[in-house]
Amino acid sequence: MTEERLTQAEFTQLVGEVERLSQLRDEEINREQMQQILQELNLPTDLVDEAMMQLQRREALEAQQKRNKLITVGVVSGLVVVIAASFLWFQTQRQTLKNIYANPGQSQLTLETNSGKKTLTVVDSQQNPEVFYRVTLQDAPVGKKLSLGCDWINPNGEISHQNSYQTKQINKEVWPTYCRYQFNPSSPVGKWQVKMYLGDRSISKTEFTVK
Repeated sequence: MTEERLTQAEFTQLVGEVERLSQLRDEEINREQMQQILQELNLPTDLVDEAMMQLQRREALEAQQKRNKLITVGVVSGLVVVIAASFLWFQTQRQTLKNIYANPGQSQLTLETNSGKKTLTVVDSQQNPEVFYRVTLQDAPVGKKLSLGCDWINPNGEISHQNSYQTKQINKEVWPTYCRYQFNPSSPVGKWQVKMYLGDRSISKTEFTVK
């Protein structure tokens, strides 16, 4: 049989473990000693088993409560992280939308037939024209889609028509978009206005005349 050799560090650990086990053995009280102590204290020895069971239950309950507390702390910490992350995401999204604006010089009212080359200031409703309000967004969020809307407001201050739509996935920061309305001979004549909205924020508007 080969002789087992220990390093100095392993020997030190071994001595420490032997001392710990020796101390635990000295601290333990066997059943005979326990009954003798109870008799000296004039306490019933027949309740030892029940007392031990109660003690074990109490220790188990305390251990369970400790585990539950750790679980609760973990769950609460996780919720705090999720809430903080959600708040940060919401603030980032809000700021991203806030940064979007429309270039006034590139917002125009046109007919589809002229593909935006000629800006309309007067619309002849007798010709039943479909009119396009073309807007160029600046600082558009690449990789996102935007929910936009338009109000077509007649001379009486009433909304004659509303558009509500979602853009395609944006692939450039300067993003052209449009909304449209079909006029007809019954459309009120006079000064009209069209407004484009991003959420509840007006980002562009223009006035024109219907005759």
